[in-house]
Amino acid sequence: MANILYLVHRLPYPPNKGDKVRSYHLLRHLLQQHRVFLGTFIDDPQDEQHLPALKALCPDVHVERLHPRSAKLKSLSGLLQSQPLTLAYYGSAALQRWVRQTAAAHDLQASVVFSSSMAQYALPLLPQVPMLVDFVDVDSAKWSQYAFAHRWPLSWLYRREGARLLAYERLLAARARCSFFVTAQETALFLSHAPEARGGVQSLGNGVDADFFDPEVRHPNPFAADEQAVVFTGAMDYWPNVDAVQWFVADMLPLLLARWPQLRFYVVGRAPTPAVRALASPRVVVTGTVPDVRPYLQHAGAVVAPLRVARGLQNKILEAMAMAQPVVTVRACADAIGAGAAQGLLRADTAHEFVQALHTLLQCGRQAAAHGRQARGFVLQGFSWQAHLGGLDKFLTFASRQGAEHG
Repeated sequence: MANILYLVHRLPYPPNKGDKVRSYHLLRHLLQQHRVFLGTFIDDPQDEQHLPALKALCPDVHVERLHPRSAKLKSLSGLLQSQPLTLAYYGSAALQRWVRQTAAAHDLQASVVFSSSMAQYALPLLPQVPMLVDFVDVDSAKWSQYAFAHRWPLSWLYRREGARLLAYERLLAARARCSFFVTAQETALFLSHAPEARGGVQSLGNGVDADFFDPEVRHPNPFAADEQAVVFTGAMDYWPNVDAVQWFVADMLPLLLARWPQLRFYVVGRAPTPAVRALASPRVVVTGTVPDVRPYLQHAGAVVAPLRVARGLQNKILEAMAMAQPVVTVRACADAIGAGAAQGLLRADTAHEFVQALHTLLQCGRQAAAHGRQARGFVLQGFSWQAHLGGLDKFLTFASRQGAEHG
């Protein structure tokens, strides 16, 4: 057993958001064999109620409160320091003190950093405390993508953030014992920008809790009896998700309604922005936070993920597939999962292709059910959290052995 410092930019509980799903399962994996000292932020007041459950899971936890509006203003200080704005956004003197005190009071054998923004707290502990970095996605590439989708001055700001963050990611990869990305595609993308990191970067895939997302467990139907529900799930304050549902409502929904007048599009997810709420209409339901996403997935006529800007591997797609739902998504998301129609994942890149794929699912329930069975079988076979996160263990075993020798 080793003493592990685990640094996460957002409270890793409950696992109700893409990044929190991965950080939560990583925390559980670490706790199986190690004592974990968790340093993290709360950026959503609703998460306060979950602190007792998190402390029951991981007693050694330190939480800092982060207020997004003031953090955004604080992040602008990065413009004066020629650093990524992301670092200033997640900057905290109190968290830095807790890390120093924890390192002084306990013999830490390794730090595990979840997302590049938290590495600023682990770097001062080097080289005594080896660092593992779970980048998850190439965040710098995400900001560069944002730049193309926005006008000046945001385009300039996002382009700058992409460049500064890439330089920081390269620095971290050079100093980490090992770095991880969620897919082989993200790993290859990073290495194309940081060839010097080859040999120190690995893919560490996501999983899905197939016992929780079990289609055999029946849930109450949240939809009206006479409607055909098409469902999108995700955090609705995340810009790629906002863009996805806006695209669907503008370019796909009118074509679908011409053939399926009883169709209703459900946007299911926490914190919808004003732009998302403005989509609400008799044919579009914006739910906001729901206690359980499984009923919406289980009883949907179809599930879509029209993500024009997407990094890494989408948990929302794996969860729908685990619920025996076929999913229509863009090719980039399907490629990240490594699946196609034979595995219940239908690929579409244009509005016309999405509409055609949805027509196929909506008009033939038997075919949709067959795709759904293929989807669940695919994730059961290849998306176990334990199998994927085991890629960390050899580095932590080494750290544990080092600690025992020094002890």
